[in-house]
Amino acid sequence: MTNNSSPLISIIVAVFNGTKTLQQCIDSVVHQTYQNKELIIIDGGSSDGTVELLRSNQDQINYWISESDKGIYNAWNKGLEQVKGEWVCFLGADDFFWDDQVLKQVSAQLEKLPLDIRVAYGQVMLLNNNGGNLYPVGEPWERISTRFKQIMSMPHQAVMHRRSLFERHGKFDESFRIAGDYELLMRELKITEPFFVPGIVISGMRQGGISSSPGNSLVLLRECRRTQRMHGQYLPKAVWLLALARVYIRLVLWKVLGERLTRNILDIGRRTRGLPPYWTQT
Repeated sequence: MTNNSSPLISIIVAVFNGTKTLQQCIDSVVHQTYQNKELIIIDGGSSDGTVELLRSNQDQINYWISESDKGIYNAWNKGLEQVKGEWVCFLGADDFFWDDQVLKQVSAQLEKLPLDIRVAYGQVMLLNNNGGNLYPVGEPWERISTRFKQIMSMPHQAVMHRRSLFERHGKFDESFRIAGDYELLMRELKITEPFFVPGIVISGMRQGGISSSPGNSLVLLRECRRTQRMHGQYLPKAVWLLALARVYIRLVLWKVLGERLTRNILDIGRRTRGLPPYWTQT
């Protein structure tokens, strides 16, 4: 059985003191050629002019609120209470849809999916500090399925969640700081498969968010490990252990050699593996 109607897509944006980037995020939703969408913005009680920005855009926003919250997953859960769409996409204030055709292209794929597929995803373009393109991330499920069971290997800003996912599994676990999206997806994808939307960059993601900060790498891996234990994987496996080793090596180099030299060394290592530079660009 398939869903052949044009789906309503809900976009939930969490923001706190986001005046530098939020307008681009809002504009990227507003300018979509796909009309069957709704925009929900949850602000965590900003004091930098974000509330004024929201008021100036309120005709383009289906729902917004500004009040203190307990972090991004608490904000997204508040947004879920307002959702009317069949599919839900989550963005941060630093993220934005890559072009004005994204939702039109994605919806054409979503319409064809069986109702028992509750997760679809594409790619995200990583951006450097100056807004320049680095490289896209996001691979077909057959390439990442084993790795996903150990670390987050799906770009969440490119994930479309069917609303029935939350009806089946509940909302985000707010006790997580960074990997709550990973834990939520694990509830579903440990027993089913998602659909990879080929050839579409869904969003742009600026580096420097909470999960891309080097200082938070250990927190992310620990929360991934906690997720594994919650879902029956009691012993760590090779991918997670290798990622942990790399983090510790990076932190030691950072302390001994300094940040600038370490970034150069890390990118030399990436080039030897045929990968584009990252650390010197962010």
